Amino acid sequence: MNAPRFVLASASPARLKTLRSAGVEPEVIVSGVDEDHVTAENPGELARTLATLKARAVVATLTDHATVLGCDSVLEIDGEAYGKPGTPEIARERLRLMSGRSGILHTGHCLFDTTTRQEIRELASTTVHFAELTDDEIDAYVATGEPLVVAGSFTVDGIGGPFVTGIDGDYHNVVGVSLPLLRRMLADVGIAWPSLWDLPRVIEYDETEAARYDETRGGTERAQAAAEAVHELLPKGGRVLELAVGTGIVAAELVALGNLVHGVDLSPAMLHHARIRLPGHVTAADATHLPIADRRCDAVVAVWLLHLVPDSDQILAEVARVLRPDGVFITTTQKSDSSRYAGGRTQPDERPQDALAHLIARAAAHGLILDGATTFYGPPMPSTGTSPLYPLVRFRRSGS
Repeated sequence: MNAPRFVLASASPARLKTLRSAGVEPEVIVSGVDEDHVTAENPGELARTLATLKARAVVATLTDHATVLGCDSVLEIDGEAYGKPGTPEIARERLRLMSGRSGILHTGHCLFDTTTRQEIRELASTTVHFAELTDDEIDAYVATGEPLVVAGSFTVDGIGGPFVTGIDGDYHNVVGVSLPLLRRMLADVGIAWPSLWDLPRVIEYDETEAARYDETRGGTERAQAAAEAVHELLPKGGRVLELAVGTGIVAAELVALGNLVHGVDLSPAMLHHARIRLPGHVTAADATHLPIADRRCDAVVAVWLLHLVPDSDQILAEVARVLRPDGVFITTTQKSDSSRYAGGRTQPDERPQDALAHLIARAAAHGLILDGATTFYGPPMPSTGTSPLYPLVRFRRSGS
């Protein structure tokens, strides 16, 4: 299936996160619609009208075909519509109104497909039941800043989650986009939901290939050389995460050098070997959606990974998310042309994702700044007798 160009006409981080969790990576274009001056006959129609205005505003800026989704959420209590409060005073007033009561969270959806010139407008409504809140809880919640920038002054997927005692209807709709509704809307314009999936390209290894992987990639000699070079750039005594840990051969050498290493990989066959080398410290996971909380790692390592992926940007974003401030990302980068040709490979048609200039630019966009480098030699190649030289670079996580 060819993936269509799918655009989200919303600045909502929650909507983007919901779509990403469902395997969809939309292009985000913020509409710029002034929501404060739009009126409608009821809260549900207001949400649908705002969603439509957002979608149409973005469609008007496009120069090629795309499928554009506009969304907007409004909370209804006693027939009144409540959007983003904007100020602490209004947020406190709204939360007191909501305390111990129920409201209806309306999310308007407008899907505009420029190829078929179809526009579909739909509304999803979910009843939300709120806990009775104390003044201290309200003041503390408002102080976090979260309720100031979300419709209805609450979230169900964030800090405000414990204040929601139940929902009747679609959970994702409360977050900001109804996935079942969106699937049906896409089908109406001829787009199958799976065609939007932006799933990682998995390199499949069967058990036979995994068992031979180490010996065909230079074995322990190359793993030791790589680990010693990585160790040279690592902070001492920190928690290290290796992406695409493979059989765990490099990670095991890092452990032998005194590092605490955890590993993730998508291949069950490779993980079977890694679990023997790193018992209790490896798991199946995608490097673009790491099962790790923000700012938990002192270092992230990627050895011979980025040249395999079609787009390194999502991996770099995840690395930046899980690194603590001043943490480091260490990765191998593109070898020289001569090394590639000597290894029997030609230059790829597209720019490699591990090309240093490309990597520096993309990493900087995520607050990862180049601040160190080294190299290591692999074992001699049978075809030439020469030892390939592998570049290794370190990026440091900026920010507080």
